[in-house]
Amino acid sequence: MAEARGAFREELARLEENALGGLDLVTSSLHRVLEALQHQDVELAALVIADDDRVDGRYLEVHQGILSLLARQAPVATDLRLVAALLQVINHVERMGDQCVNIAKLIPLGGHEPPAHAEMLAKIDDMGRRASSLVTQSGECFARRDEEMAHDLVRQDDAIDRLNRECFYLALEISGDPDTREWAMHMMLVARWLERLADNAVDIGEQTAFVVTGLFREFTDASHPEVTPSSPLRPSG
Repeated sequence: MAEARGAFREELARLEENALGGLDLVTSSLHRVLEALQHQDVELAALVIADDDRVDGRYLEVHQGILSLLARQAPVATDLRLVAALLQVINHVERMGDQCVNIAKLIPLGGHEPPAHAEMLAKIDDMGRRASSLVTQSGECFARRDEEMAHDLVRQDDAIDRLNRECFYLALEISGDPDTREWAMHMMLVARWLERLADNAVDIGEQTAFVVTGLFREFTDASHPEVTPSSPLRPSG
């Protein structure tokens, strides 16, 4: 029995390592797509799209591994929480990969020499760098089971939300010919996808808190803005 339990723990640890390793694939894709965006590099954007197969493959590997583990074992308590959290983590990894692909697919639409706006590009680059940091920290806090570090993701995400709003209003202000306005609308979509990517990183932080405490709480709740990480929404009854 002890030997079987040890094998189970080892397999679960491998699945966690593979799931969190998916975040490294995401940050690599994010760095590439940001570079492609800044230099209008259509070939690099195509590589980001093709490389998403690796993220999808990691998702299938971890997801199927967890289902197989559940079929063969009956995890309880902390182990069960970890299994449930890893299913959510790998789902967020796959979504973040898709958001990088969404950005990459926009790049060829602007042509090789699209109109550009220096301030907009700077804000997008800032958002991307902050989002990359958020993704990395989400993996670290989960690996360390660090609830305080997980809650800190919300603070960093607030800056990304602010930049997203600034990009939206800047896109509305950019005038000129139809091509310039179309490019600005594309950048508004890029900002939105970067904001969603960061949100997925925060969601991984929420899974960290779930593994540690056994209670799932959203760090922020749009329908209850008075709720903060320091005053979580508690279920009634």
